[in-house]
Amino acid sequence: MCGVAGIVRADPAAPVSLDALRRMAGALHHRGPDGWGLAREAGAGLVSTRLAIFDVPGGWQPMRGERGSLLVYNGEVYNHPELRAQLGGDFATTSDTEVVLRLLECEGPRALDRLNGQFALAWWEPEPRRLTLVRDRFGVRPLHWATLPDGGIAFASEATALFASGEVSARPDLAGIDEVFTLWGPRAPRSAFRGVSQLPPGGLLVWERGELVARDSWWEPDYEPGPAPHPDELPELLADAVRLRLRADVPVGTYLSGGLDSSLITALAQQASEHELRTFSVAFHDPRYDERAFQQQVAQALGTRHHVVEIGPHEIAGGFRDAVVHAEAPLIRTAPVPLMLLARATREQGITVVATGEGADELYWGYDLFKETAVRELHARDPERAIALLDRLYPYLDVPADRRGPAWARAFFDAGSPDDPLFSHQPRAAATGIVRAFYRPEVVQALSTNGGDPLARLRADLPRAFARWSTLERAAYLELTTLLAPSLLAAQGDRVAMAHGVEARYPFLDHRVFEHSVRVPPERKLGPGLREKAELRALAELLLPPAVAARTKQPYRAPEITPFFGEHAPGWVEERLEARALDDAGLFDPARVTGLLRRCRSGRASGFREGMALVGILSAQVWHERFCGAAARPARAGERSEPRVRLDAAEGITSQ
Repeated sequence: MCGVAGIVRADPAAPVSLDALRRMAGALHHRGPDGWGLAREAGAGLVSTRLAIFDVPGGWQPMRGERGSLLVYNGEVYNHPELRAQLGGDFATTSDTEVVLRLLECEGPRALDRLNGQFALAWWEPEPRRLTLVRDRFGVRPLHWATLPDGGIAFASEATALFASGEVSARPDLAGIDEVFTLWGPRAPRSAFRGVSQLPPGGLLVWERGELVARDSWWEPDYEPGPAPHPDELPELLADAVRLRLRADVPVGTYLSGGLDSSLITALAQQASEHELRTFSVAFHDPRYDERAFQQQVAQALGTRHHVVEIGPHEIAGGFRDAVVHAEAPLIRTAPVPLMLLARATREQGITVVATGEGADELYWGYDLFKETAVRELHARDPERAIALLDRLYPYLDVPADRRGPAWARAFFDAGSPDDPLFSHQPRAAATGIVRAFYRPEVVQALSTNGGDPLARLRADLPRAFARWSTLERAAYLELTTLLAPSLLAAQGDRVAMAHGVEARYPFLDHRVFEHSVRVPPERKLGPGLREKAELRALAELLLPPAVAARTKQPYRAPEITPFFGEHAPGWVEERLEARALDDAGLFDPARVTGLLRRCRSGRASGFREGMALVGILSAQVWHERFCGAAARPARAGERSEPRVRLDAAEGITSQ
């Protein structure tokens, strides 16, 4: 696992500054704390910071291939031993990097279909002056890029490294920020910064001699039906996905939430691991969010060495600003903060790789959204039965019966038209959109003039096959592309884990598991009585304590208002929300924010909508101050005065 960055000029005679490359490496030091390397040649420079997992002594980057090309690569290809055997010949290292580079030199981008992993890479071919950027199927690892005034291109794992180069400026993109407050994250290729693009999941970009010659997808999710798999197929497939993700030259642990998905991954990892399995959990002081009883039950049943990180309001407030900075975008939930603190504790315990359960809810229909969509769709055919099923939703929420009356039911069933392709996601967009109610009038005007409607852009980008899919398959596609990649794998995944040099691996996002999930009949995903993830529960009954296998899903949440108000609230919260600070950022109307703050201070703000509004406004203020305001910190230089690997063809130097 690494951080990667680089600059390529349109003119080969134009040099790439060594200092700029050093600053880019310094900005990515947290992603690769074990060292860094650089390569410079005519009109090109690449850097990599390394978290050593495969071939610790030998797998350094940038790596030069037999045909002279260079690769910087962030991620893992888990089937690299099998690919190495297929390629044959001699290899200088045992790293997956060398396997990927040789495949690219032999087959070009066609080789990507053979890779089972999570990765973002930049492949530089000097003779045609061609740069190819690639991102993995589900967008686990990030990759940003920007065109330069001289016709060149800069790329980096994180936008911060682009700004550190001195050649790209940090300026807000209102449309990207608006997507955060509609869809929970900016949807690639858009980011929160003007002029900075994200490579989409499954995306491929080719730049050659100053021109973008290709912007395409090498992989896209496909929900076309196939023959239903045998019920015995999943256990073997998921066990193999876990086995592959335990491959490393360092110990691998797991994150254990106490829910079905992470518990399944932990059980399979415990069976496959050659070491004592280490498990790590977040526990909350507030019992409404706490799942420690189930975490401990699983850890005890499986015999893992378990470590718990206790989280309260003080810890969330203390880590909030760092989480925003690492996310590089505003947030609408505090949920990334505990996971960032969990990564720190995991690293302190000597574990740098963890397997987790993300992806199962999107593939096997575990979220409330799927239940909501099924009930809302049923209402058009059988209103009485739909209303009866409505009472089964949200068992983990303490909602008084008098608040689940006819008005609440009408609001639920009237949320969005069944004819809208975004029918399943209209309620979420409407709830999240409360943040937009606090915009300044000039922001509203600018968005209507230039940015457009995020939902309209999403409708325009839907694949042609979308209309052929069922309502729940459409919901699954939208969850995968608008929630998983832009939010859960970003702000709540890669960014907060790599903030402390921890690599998270996702067995459910093995592409073979995805292909299996598409073929599973709907009733084996969302069963009778709104029983979610029925296919996974059958496996869980064989591996987990009965109480865990039978648990109704409890969404992962964290306190959103209490950390920022009260006796122990940090002073910076009021500073960021005062009228002068709001005017400096220019996003939110101080008069409108004042009413929300009054309710928060008095303890009257309690609903999830007000929580999202507060977190969205506060995080946007922190984000603007850090990246775009007068207080934006200059990028620091590299942690090491010299790189661990230096390949300088222009000067004829190769040193390690």
